[in-house]
Amino acid sequence: MVAAIFVVFGLILGSFLNVCISRMPRDLSVVRPRSRCPVCGHPIRWLENVPLLSWLLLGRQCRYCQTSISWRYPAVEAVTAALFWAAALLWGASWPALKSSAFFFLLIGLIVSDLETRLLPDEFTLGGLLAGLAAATATPSDESLIRLLWPQLHPRLVSLAEAAVASVLAGGVLWLVGEAYHRIRRREGLGFGDVKMVAMIGAFLGLQRTLLVVLLGCLAGTLLGVLYVVIARKDFSTYQLPFGSFLGAAAVVVTLLIP
Repeated sequence: MVAAIFVVFGLILGSFLNVCISRMPRDLSVVRPRSRCPVCGHPIRWLENVPLLSWLLLGRQCRYCQTSISWRYPAVEAVTAALFWAAALLWGASWPALKSSAFFFLLIGLIVSDLETRLLPDEFTLGGLLAGLAAATATPSDESLIRLLWPQLHPRLVSLAEAAVASVLAGGVLWLVGEAYHRIRRREGLGFGDVKMVAMIGAFLGLQRTLLVVLLGCLAGTLLGVLYVVIARKDFSTYQLPFGSFLGAAAVVVTLLIP
């Protein structure tokens, strides 16, 4: 029952996430106007906006102009529901399950936004950073170096301090790497959006797991990025790698495998 509830909410929030992905990178409101076809502009009724089901019943195309609806919409809804379901299985009806679900919501938004636009909206990164710090107080922990430094500190404050330190250190390390690359190569190799994203991940995962995320993201980005550039015959000097997408995928894997 708990897993089913999480799946339903995953589908609903996945549908809303599609709106965020489409509008946030363009600095548009996610509330108004109501959802409409991006081609003909016709408003979409609620019966035509049921997660997954409407896409199938409409034959994967707009009812009014017959333009094909991108596979991204059902994919985001399905993946969000699947990750919410995984959170329910791993943690049950608990704060850690809600925290992980919120984290997955943010990561999916960042992964797809970076793939489509090479932008990482502040609403996901900075908003997610604040959400991660707030969530840290709801999941108190004594397993931290902070406890050794301040043994009298309340467990909730220990978790909050751990999240804050992880955000600053992980984001700071990535910023230093990007700044060093810029000074050596005289061109930008890392966007500040990636730094903010890593700070957000640090707030949710803590320092150790965030450093593992950065390592896995770098390895996957290097291997798969180079492979894609070669296959697609892109220019290495101008192709912009969606590093945030690799970081996001690595964060999902680490969260699921190292809860």
